[in-house]
Formats: sequence, structure tokens, C-alpha cells
Amino acid sequence: MGTEPHLKFYNTLTREKVDFKPIDRENVRLYVCGPTVYDFAHIGNARPAIAFDVLFRLLRRVYGETHVTYVRNITDVDDKINARALRDHPGLPLNEAIRLVTEKTETQYREDAVALGCLEPTAQPRATENIPQMIEIIEKLIAKGHAYQAAGEVLFDTKSMADYGQLSKRNLDEQQAGARVAVEEHKKSPGDFVLWKLSDENEPGWESPWGRGRPGWHIECSAMSGRYLGDVFDIHGGGLDLIFPHHENEIAQSRCAHGTDVMANVWMHNGFLQVEGRKMSKSEGNFVTIYELLHTERLGGRVWPGAVLRLAMLMTHYREPIDFSVKRLEEAERLLAKWPAADIGDAAPDATIVAALADDLNTVAAIQALHALAQAANADPSILPTFAASAALLGLLPEKVEMDDAVVAEINRRVRARLELLKAKNFAEADKIREVLLAEGIQLKDGKDPVTGERTTTWEVKR
Repeated sequence: MGTEPHLKFYNTLTREKVDFKPIDRENVRLYVCGPTVYDFAHIGNARPAIAFDVLFRLLRRVYGETHVTYVRNITDVDDKINARALRDHPGLPLNEAIRLVTEKTETQYREDAVALGCLEPTAQPRATENIPQMIEIIEKLIAKGHAYQAAGEVLFDTKSMADYGQLSKRNLDEQQAGARVAVEEHKKSPGDFVLWKLSDENEPGWESPWGRGRPGWHIECSAMSGRYLGDVFDIHGGGLDLIFPHHENEIAQSRCAHGTDVMANVWMHNGFLQVEGRKMSKSEGNFVTIYELLHTERLGGRVWPGAVLRLAMLMTHYREPIDFSVKRLEEAERLLAKWPAADIGDAAPDATIVAALADDLNTVAAIQALHALAQAANADPSILPTFAASAALLGLLPEKVEMDDAVVAEINRRVRARLELLKAKNFAEADKIREVLLAEGIQLKDGKDPVTGERTTTWEVKR
């Protein structure tokens, strides 16, 4: 990989920027909390997806593509999901209805992430596929005296952990319960949180030593990170809003179950996002999903390309608050329009840009350097490959992809299917094919055969 840059990241656990030293250079391990898939992901969900995708790309650049494991989970068991399933599929068994809801929203989230220029994580486990791992951790916590049963619940005993609150720096007496279920009088301490709760007939449930029930929110990530990355791993990421209670309680569960000093060596958190100067909420009328930005005129009266949305995010440092606005998107679009199109070839990214990202993902400095490089490349074509490699490191240019015959044949099949839909005047379904292909980096260009006058479509890979 050449000369290795000196990586430094801000560690929320210690409140300082620290030198990054992986546990195992052959397998650098990163876990990021993904979405709860009760509905389409909003633009706030895009921020951690993009920020930690840049981290993933940087780690791959430094340690090698095959030496980084990135896990981003999918939470598919939640009270909001239950309610949506009962509302949308009242005639189906609940677990089946939940699967229909979450499969649709999870698929859309993955498509949104690709459209935003994010690489696929190494693994994207679903909470419901890791119930045995959750039960195993809870059993360990009970056996070690860190959890107890009361009123149909299994709860974590926060007072059993001497340094509980280390991440959020809150005193135990100030803690509020962090479970996604109602707080009851049966807790030993107000801060104790649910690990397992019995389910009624109209709630999803799995068999356990404590009866048919469902997991608390926090236990999911302890189970999935432990299964895919081990008891202790390198970096845990997520939004600032997850520090307490979610990440605090993850640490408590994992450390007490496994008897470790830490769960992850470095904790990284992205800052809050507001839209047009106000906190995003449906009551404010400024709640907007990634899908709406990519496919509708919901914000600013127009559709926004994924690259514009991504650049608009990266123009602010990941730890700083961000105001997501039409003005910011227009600024990002103007900047992108000045950058040349180029193939990476075998070029390496510019050292200045790598160094900026190595300093706690300083995307602001990296983009400034990238823009200067773009201007130089416009004047000197020999610089184009270096510019392209640098843009790719930020996810603003796709990595070099070799398309085999099967991939080309599949794209051509979908292009032909779209043409048939256009002939049948089924424009809605034809547009869906175009949008999905665009999200995959394939841009269609419609035209007419100069001889027959029939509609034709060509395609190309776009950045």
C-alpha cells in the first residue's frame, strides 16, 4: 500500500483525538449502527451511512481491501415496525406481516445507500436473524449477576457495573431508562434497561428460557457486533444521538457478558442534522426521506443526484452539526459541475487528500484539495487519473469495476424490458427501471433509430 498515513480519530470514549492502532492489521473491524426499517430512511440516516463509508474506504486504502470488515446492522424488530405491520397487513400472521414491511424498507435503504455512493458493507445482519446470539448474552449476564428477571422482563442491573456511564459521562443517579418499552415499578434502579420482554399474542415473539418474547433494543447490536467482529473490535460508529442510551448500554452488556475492559477501542459519532435551519420533524413539515430527494421534487422543487447529496454532506466535518438546505445542495452541484470526468486506471489518490482524511476524516480539507486538483486536471490531462482516484476515496467517483459478460447481459435485458414498457405506455414502471439503473451507476440515453424511427436506448457507466 506504499507509505502508510498516520491515522488519528476522535474517540468519544476518551474525549480526545487518538492514534489508531488496529488490533489485527490483517482484519481491521468496524461496526456502525444502521437503520430501524419501519419506514423509508430519512436524510438524517444518510449522514452516518456516508461518513462511515468514507472511513471504510480510507481503512481499505491503508490496510488493503480484503483486510477490513465493515458491519452495518438492520434493526427489524421494533414497536414501530409492529404497528406498521398490523396497519398495512391486518390479515396476515404478525411475523409474516413484519417481514413484508421490513423487506421493502430494507431493500429501499440499500438502494438509497448505493445511490449515495456508499460501498456495500462486508455484512448487513438483521436483528431477527441473531436472536440465539442475544439469548446467549442474556444468559451470561444473568449467570454473572448483571441481569435479573422481574414482571415478565429480563433487565440489566446498572448498579452491578462499577463504571457504567463511561461513554456518556453521566452519573448513574441521573440516568433515565433507555429501553423502547414502558418503564415499570419493578426495576431495582431507574436506569436499569430491558434485555428481554415477554410478548402478547399481537406482538412478535421468539421462544427463550424466560418465555416467548422479544429483545430489547440495545442487546441487538451487542449480539451482532460480537458475532461478526468478536468480543472486542476496533471502531464502533453511529450518530451522536446514540451515545446515550444505546451505545452506553451496548458497552455495559458486552463488557459484562464477555469480561472485557472495552467493547470497541474507538467510538466515533457523527453530528446532528437539521433541514433548512430547523430540527427535522413531520410536525415542522421538513421531514424528508433519501428516496424523496433522489426521486421526487420534495425539496427545492426538483430531483437531486446522489453525488450532490453526498458532497453536500461531506462539505461539513462529520462531527459538526449540519444544516441541510437547498442552498447547500446547489453549492455542491456547482462544485461538481466544475470537476472533470475521468477513469482511475492504476493511479493512487493524492497524498494531501489522504492525509486530510487520516486526520479524523477531515473531509472539508480533503474536498478543498480535491477541487484544486480538479482545476489542475482540467488544464493538464495527465493529472486526471490522480484526481479520479482521489475522488473515489471520497466516494465521489465509483471505484474501477470490471463488468463481465453476465453483468452486461443483465443490464441489456433490463434496457429491453424498459423499452417494451414504454411501447405499452407503462411509463411509471419504465421510470422505475431507469431509476434503479441510475442508482447502480448506469445512465440511460434515449434516442431514435435514424432509419426506422424506432425508440432506442444506449447506456453508460456514470460517476
